[in-house]
Amino acid sequence: MIGHKAAPPILAVEVPLSSETYDVAIVGGGPGGYVAAIRAAQLGLKTLLVEKDSALGGTCLHRGCIPTKTWLHDSEFFHKVLHSEKFGVKLSAPPQMDVALLLKRKNDVIKRMAMGLDGLMKKNRIEVLKGWGKLVAGGKLEVDGKAVATRNIVLATGSVPALLPGLTVDKKRVFTSDEILEFDRVPQSILILGAGAVGMEFASIYNRLGSQVQVVELLDRALPMEDAEVSAEIGKIYQKQGIAVHTSTRMQKVEVGENGVRMQVLGPEGERWLEAEILLSAAGRKPLLDGIGLEELGVARAGRFIQVDGMMRTNLPGLYAIGDIVPTAQLAHVASAEGIVAVEHIAGHQTYALNYDKIPSATYCHPEVASVGLSEAKALERGYDVKIGRFPWAALGKAQIIGETDGFVKVVAEAKYGELLGVHIIGPQATDLIHEACVALNCEATVEELFRTVHAHPTLAEGVMEAAHGVFSNPIHFVPPPPRKKAGV
Repeated sequence: MIGHKAAPPILAVEVPLSSETYDVAIVGGGPGGYVAAIRAAQLGLKTLLVEKDSALGGTCLHRGCIPTKTWLHDSEFFHKVLHSEKFGVKLSAPPQMDVALLLKRKNDVIKRMAMGLDGLMKKNRIEVLKGWGKLVAGGKLEVDGKAVATRNIVLATGSVPALLPGLTVDKKRVFTSDEILEFDRVPQSILILGAGAVGMEFASIYNRLGSQVQVVELLDRALPMEDAEVSAEIGKIYQKQGIAVHTSTRMQKVEVGENGVRMQVLGPEGERWLEAEILLSAAGRKPLLDGIGLEELGVARAGRFIQVDGMMRTNLPGLYAIGDIVPTAQLAHVASAEGIVAVEHIAGHQTYALNYDKIPSATYCHPEVASVGLSEAKALERGYDVKIGRFPWAALGKAQIIGETDGFVKVVAEAKYGELLGVHIIGPQATDLIHEACVALNCEATVEELFRTVHAHPTLAEGVMEAAHGVFSNPIHFVPPPPRKKAGV
């Protein structure tokens, strides 16, 4: 194994802690905490950011979003080089993946971004204190046993990978998403437990790098939080890519041997054994709340999470919570947005509770999956009379140009007035394209306003326009097949 390169130390840690009272102390330096700190400082609040790790950025920067997306990009680049003749490029020798360089590039990206965060803290005059933050009697804060005087506290402690009973991480055969980012070779085969965003992204990475990949999912479809049609499509595409996705399948037990891992599963085909060189557990995350003093102070909980209102306030005056520790989507951009709401409320600045229906979801597998708003099923559950528009990438010029034709755009709308309810994309650059729909939803645009917005040609964004056309007529560049006749009609 190649050891993780230590990120540079937080520059502000060496600054002596001010004896004055802070307006706000933020516990946790991930994308929720550091964004909250910057916004608080912009609003003129005297701000302290407490971080237990040696560098800012949290899971997102060091063990999550940034390193995994770096690997996804690099593995996809490798895949394109392997198939370069498709684009008219012939190579004199087969390309090779250098895993050491892959790890180095990932670590270099992390290092540069961590240094950037240090600079932002310094420029915004935010004091940073390294240590473990804990709530104590009277709503006060201690960091490694030292009292910190602050008027308000924002908890942003994040989450850690959840492990199912019977699994033990050994960093040789069994990994979570934290440890596998330091694995120094491409395994011949890998079992991935969980077909959510994390599991499906790592399935893409290792499939592109040449591993035989199997994914085990307890629920009846991959990416179960997405629209059902999108889930079905990603299952078909993965099968075509050679990735086996076993849905409605429960892990029974795991046996770790000298040369690999065996998992006994129970699924539609009955009880059987799956084997691989290594196992990645990607079965969700749990909030990091142990040892921060919640129970002693009687902080209200909502199941595993901290209960908050729309302003991110807990039941204790002056105590706020954001990100993976509250019962909202465990996404970096959600944590950042919640952090801004919390500190704006503390500062007395005009702010607004988040509308979680309008938060984008993004999975960076290949092809990418992204969505915002209501799925077709959710819209029907809420009583809407629904109309759907769809457009396949295979019918779009830009998709043909770049050789990425799998998937489609799906628009969910209210039938009578054309209210835009949701947009779901599976295909090239979906995680970027979805933001057109985010703006449209936030501006309460109708489907007609979306398709009457002129889109440049040839672009992938035209796919969104075409799907919007499809709600009340046919898309311009595609004629959908007639609906199948029901049996016996």
